[in-house]
Amino acid sequence: MTAAAGGRTNTAPGTARRVVLGVSGGIAAYKACEVLRRLKESGYQVRVVPTESALRFVGAPTWAALSGQPVSASVFDDVHEVAHVALGQSADLVLVVPATADLLSRAATGRADDLLTSTLLTARCPVVYAPAMHTEMWEHPATRANVHTLRSRGAVVIEPSSGRLTGADTGPGRLPEPAAIVAAAVDVLDRGVAEPDLADRHVVISAGGTREHLDPVRFLGNRSSGRQGYALAQAAVSRGARVTLLAANVALDDVAGAEIVRVGSAAELHDAALKAAADADVVVMAAAVADFRPRTVNQTKIKKVAGSDDAPVVELERTTDILAELVRSRTRPDQVIVGFAAETGDTSGGVLDHGRAKLAAKGCDLLVVNEVGVDRGFESEENQAHILGRDGSTTDVPQGPKLALAHVVWDLVAARLSP
Repeated sequence: MTAAAGGRTNTAPGTARRVVLGVSGGIAAYKACEVLRRLKESGYQVRVVPTESALRFVGAPTWAALSGQPVSASVFDDVHEVAHVALGQSADLVLVVPATADLLSRAATGRADDLLTSTLLTARCPVVYAPAMHTEMWEHPATRANVHTLRSRGAVVIEPSSGRLTGADTGPGRLPEPAAIVAAAVDVLDRGVAEPDLADRHVVISAGGTREHLDPVRFLGNRSSGRQGYALAQAAVSRGARVTLLAANVALDDVAGAEIVRVGSAAELHDAALKAAADADVVVMAAAVADFRPRTVNQTKIKKVAGSDDAPVVELERTTDILAELVRSRTRPDQVIVGFAAETGDTSGGVLDHGRAKLAAKGCDLLVVNEVGVDRGFESEENQAHILGRDGSTTDVPQGPKLALAHVVWDLVAARLSP
C-alpha cells in the first residue's frame, strides 16, 4: 500500500499518466462516474477496476464507455496479461471511490481475492481512498483501526464528509463531492512522494476574512477570498493530515477530507480556533482577521437623515489578537504555529521590515509575509511570499499557484514537527 519510493513514476515521458480507479460496492458508486469523467477530461488514462458488488450498482458497460478501457472485476479474466499484477505495477495512482468498510478491511489485511485488492497489493504508486459508508460503520473501532493501518503504510485515506446518507440518515460518512476528490487525488499524483509526511497529524487552518457588523445590513470586512487557506487545506489532506478548516465567510467548494467549521466574526474565529487548537499538531492562521470592530452594533439599519449631509461616526475597538493568544496558550511545546501577514510598505519600512517586527511580536514559529495590492494576494489564484522562521530563516516563494505556496509552507512545518 506504500507509494513509489522517491516519487517514481511508471509513465514514459510524453504519455498520459495512468490512474486505476477502483470502485467498491456502495450506493455512492454512481458518483465515481463523475470522478472518472473529470479525470479523463484532465488528460489522464483511466482504467476502472470495480468489485463484483460495485457492478450491482453501476454496470461494466458504463465504466467501459466512459473510460474507453476494458473493465473486469475478476483475476480470471485476461489471465494471459497477468492483470492482477500488471495493473498495480504500471499505475501512477490508484484511487478508490467509494471505499466501503469492507474494502478498507480487505485492503488493510492484505486480501487479494479479486482484481481490485490484488491491484492494491501490487501498487507501488500513491494510493488514495475516498471512504463512504454509514456513520456507525465509519466510527466503528474496526474501521478506524483499518484506516490507521492503511495510513501507516503510506496510503492517503480522505476523511468523509458529513451530510445526508442513504435514506433519512445524516452524519459523517458521506462521499465528498467528485470535484473535490479529483483535486485531492491530482495533488497526490503531482507530488508523487513515497510517504505522506503529515499522516495522522491534526492540523487546524483558518481561511477567509472576518466580518464585523455595523448594523443588520453593513459590516467592516476585507477582500480575502479564502483561496490560500483552502489551498493549505487541500495540500494537507494530500499529505495525509486530518484537517479542521475554520472558514470565515468563504464561498468556495468544500475541500475533500477537511472538517469545515463556519465562522463569521473575529470573536467567533477566536473561540473556534482555541477549541480546535487544543489537540492540534499544527495551527495555521491564514484568515484575514479584522483588527478593529465597531464598539456598538446597531440593531436596526443606520439610515440617512433627510435633508442632512451628516454621516454617522463609527467608534472602533480592538479585536483580540488570535495568533498571539494561540502562541501564549499552547500547552504542547511541540505544537507548530504559523501566522500570515498581508503587508504593504510605507514610510516606516518595507514589507519584510513589518513582517520581521510582527514575527517578533507574535512569537509564532513561521510567518508567511505577502505584499498585497490591487492585483496581488487577495482574490487572486496566485501568490508570492517570504516565509520567516523564528530561527532566523527566510524562504522566498516566487509568484505561482497558491497550492504551490501551500506545499512550501507544509515542507517547512514538517521539518519542525517532532517525530
